[in-house]
Amino acid sequence: MDKQRIHFVGIGGIGVSSLARYFLAQKWAVSGSDASSSSETKELVRDGAKVRITHKASNLSPKTNLVVFSQAIPADNPEILKAKRLGIPVISYPEALGELTKQYRTIAISGSHGKSTTTAITSLIFRQAGLDPTVIIGTKLKEFSGRPASPAGKNFRLGKGPYLIIEADEYKDSFLNYYPEAILMTNIDREHLDHYKNFAGVKRGFKNFSKNLDKGGVMILNKDDSPVRKLFKKDKRVVWYSLKDKKLASLISKAIRIPGRHNISNFLGAFKLARHFGIKQKDILKAISAYNGSWRRMEYKGQFKIQSASWRTKFKAKVYDDYAHHPTEIRATLSALGEAYPASPLFCVFQPHQSKRLKVLFKEFTESFKDADITLILPIYFVAGRDVELSKWNSEALVKAIQKKYPKQKVFYLKDPKNLRNALQVLMSTFGDESCAPSSVVNRSVNRLGESVIVMMGAGDIVNITPSLLK
Repeated sequence: MDKQRIHFVGIGGIGVSSLARYFLAQKWAVSGSDASSSSETKELVRDGAKVRITHKASNLSPKTNLVVFSQAIPADNPEILKAKRLGIPVISYPEALGELTKQYRTIAISGSHGKSTTTAITSLIFRQAGLDPTVIIGTKLKEFSGRPASPAGKNFRLGKGPYLIIEADEYKDSFLNYYPEAILMTNIDREHLDHYKNFAGVKRGFKNFSKNLDKGGVMILNKDDSPVRKLFKKDKRVVWYSLKDKKLASLISKAIRIPGRHNISNFLGAFKLARHFGIKQKDILKAISAYNGSWRRMEYKGQFKIQSASWRTKFKAKVYDDYAHHPTEIRATLSALGEAYPASPLFCVFQPHQSKRLKVLFKEFTESFKDADITLILPIYFVAGRDVELSKWNSEALVKAIQKKYPKQKVFYLKDPKNLRNALQVLMSTFGDESCAPSSVVNRSVNRLGESVIVMMGAGDIVNITPSLLK
């Protein structure tokens, strides 16, 4: 009997690639296409998938049994059109994942922010407890790598147990396709307003998602988040978690290795979820204490080294990579790094993601970088099929707005990312000059300057720029 064949349009996406790996693990013949080559497409080829770069009708075999497309793919994609002409079933990524949720005891991690980290630690807790879950996640975990060729890890794990742990994305109401036994909800924020139009629409989406919960299911909800608390205050299916639970929060804060109150909160949610499923506290704490973070979530990448001619000394900076692209996420990450390195100058390099997001959240973005000593803002990353260039809402306008509102903040526009290394060298070399340094760090010593921190932030291709700092 021939293998079942499945084709993914937009296979390089972090979610779609995870599902592709699921079908590879099920011994399906997996093929796919993407607009450009990436580390993810190369990894998929090494895993056994056939991947074509660029979208063409010829990429699709007539023997294909099912076509799955990323929601970033337009309806007139030539591979989708060919599949429909041939009568091959065509479904979206969330529809395909939704079918899997019906086959497992599914745990869905939702929320505007913190989904990936919370999904990661929940997965590791269940694994530590011997429950052997299957995991589909929007980041990569070294614990799921399986081989040295995948240093960043994998976004998928095939388990033999009954549990499926997924990251439940709210974009375009994706999570309405999922049917979980348990929902963990971290927060609700003004995100994806290109789809939901307003905050009321966002909250309505999460409320509708809760209706998909299995009869007798449970919701683990963050009581510290006002929209969540108000939306579900009368729901009898809820188990609340809160940083105000000082004893438990203290227990977790002592165990975790990654900084930030938001991470303590995320881990609190995972703790309460695990306890609901009968997992012992010792197993939870063991998994938590071993967790070193995941791909692009305050991920330490290495050191940036410069030689200062004026100071005749060498400076080093720790380089972190972070997916933060929403004002709430930016503030949380900068605050966490400030807590972790209170005596170190903090340099933030940020790439905005989509003009439409910048326009809708412009005021919030202007207020997001206060915890950085120096901020460099790169040109906007435009998402094909989801965004249009809006001349008024760009990175230069954001920089000018911040400078006008907060004159003491050191924020600059960098037009060409190829000049980033030189720009950072200049800024760091002059940082010790009291006439140039922010008032918050004037009193820091030259030695402390040698312990600077650089965080590369954004959801676009800034991840491809970061390696240039580590040469």
